[in-house]
Amino acid sequence: MIYMARVKASRHIIYSALIASVFVAISIIFSCHNEKDNVNTSSQPIAKLPSVKIPANTWRAPDSNTIPKGKTGQLIRYGKELLTHTSIYFGPNGTIAKISNGMNCQNCHLDGGSRLFGNNYASFIAGYPKMNNRSGKIEHPADRIVQCFNRSLAGIAPDTNGREVTAMLAYMKWIGQGVKKGQQLFGAASEKLAYLDRAADTANGRAVFISKCQVCHGANGQGLLAADKKAYTYPPLWGNHSYNDGAGMYRIGNFAGFVKNNMPFGATYQNAQLTDAEAWDVAAFVNSQLRPHKDQHRDWPDIKTKPIDFPFGPYADGFSEQQHKYGPFKPIKDARKTPTNKKS
Repeated sequence: MIYMARVKASRHIIYSALIASVFVAISIIFSCHNEKDNVNTSSQPIAKLPSVKIPANTWRAPDSNTIPKGKTGQLIRYGKELLTHTSIYFGPNGTIAKISNGMNCQNCHLDGGSRLFGNNYASFIAGYPKMNNRSGKIEHPADRIVQCFNRSLAGIAPDTNGREVTAMLAYMKWIGQGVKKGQQLFGAASEKLAYLDRAADTANGRAVFISKCQVCHGANGQGLLAADKKAYTYPPLWGNHSYNDGAGMYRIGNFAGFVKNNMPFGATYQNAQLTDAEAWDVAAFVNSQLRPHKDQHRDWPDIKTKPIDFPFGPYADGFSEQQHKYGPFKPIKDARKTPTNKKS
């Protein structure tokens, strides 16, 4: 009996010790948790966003909840779906046609064409019809979609009279509602950065790419293909499945303005993560890599209208292809102001 009583007492002591240990552990956990929650963060460094004044004429995309109901709304939503998930419908494994490189329109027109300085569609519909100096013709919105498929998507355009192109245009019209032709809007399309006083440096650009870009786009710029193999989570920046050398992004001025306000992931025009110089240099590096070629011998029938950063001759100003591709661009700009003083 005495032995049994001692055993019970020992068990009681052990149980009590275990319970006490548990309470101590819980107390420590809560204490650490509370200490973490109660840290005086006033002494911690706080990243400050650049002070950016938002002008009154800043463009804002309409709320998707305002898309009308019925057939019109269905067409608008279908257009948005096609633009954001183009590869699902028109990529190498597309459900409608296999006529593009696997990228989505949204890869260059961010957030379905709704992001400020993200190549948005704010003024797209309002800007047409217009003279396109590249083709030398008066063009309509559907013509621009054809060019995007032929160049940025390195493929073949769908029927411009078909439901898909009609839906894309319906969405673009909805998102640019209320915008007038020629209206100046802050944040429309993409920013044009000031020219550097030097040529863009591909070696510096490579360093920027390695430190800021390759984590998403891959060490070889091949992008990250989604698990379903139908689209890219992060698009390829060069190679067979990227935009060809006839695309607007192949002009480093366009690329630099785009990446400055949107890359790396998480950057915005209010909180840029690259300097202007870094943006120019990484644009030069990316566009120095191999990609599909497009025959452009019919482009720019009036060579005097070629953009300063268009990288293929002939030119009316006498500067080299190298300088037209990488800069410095200011001498070309200055020479164009005084046509009689052409570079020999």
